[in-house]
Amino acid sequence: MATNIKIGVINVSDRASKGIYEDIPGKAVVSTLNEYLVSEWTPVYQVIPDEQDQLEAAFKEMADSEGCCLIVTTGGTGPAKRDVTPEATEAVCQKMMPGFGELMRQESLKYVPTAILSRQTAGIRNHTLIVNLPGKPKAIRECLDAVFPAIPYCIDLIEGPYLECNPEVVKVFRPKSS
Repeated sequence: MATNIKIGVINVSDRASKGIYEDIPGKAVVSTLNEYLVSEWTPVYQVIPDEQDQLEAAFKEMADSEGCCLIVTTGGTGPAKRDVTPEATEAVCQKMMPGFGELMRQESLKYVPTAILSRQTAGIRNHTLIVNLPGKPKAIRECLDAVFPAIPYCIDLIEGPYLECNPEVVKVFRPKSS
């Protein structure tokens, strides 16, 4: 088991980055991951405005310099002009993982018809999985509950650290060894 697991958490918000809004979405991600993970981990945390160049730089820093195995973003996934999180993710990733966004939208549609407006996605940069979540805390939990069962195995496949999870909270899937 890795001893220094780092996970990036980025709240993408113009207003939260200026201190106008409290950073509730980022805190919701950390809280949820603390419930899911048995492995000790350290958050690498940023609140940044909806600026694609700043977001791309944060992804590169967290993945390449900090060695985060997972980066979770909140916000910036809607259709508004300033919503650029998926574009930044695509710009820095070698592989896109569209199944994450498909499953998150499917889950969110159970609660709101506007889920079809969401552009959540995920991608891989070297040994880092980047997952874009919506910005509302309730939707963050719903989406993480849906996709997290696949995240530890995905990180295994990209040669990241072994994430041990609490089976009472989240049932992760790893195929049995043959």
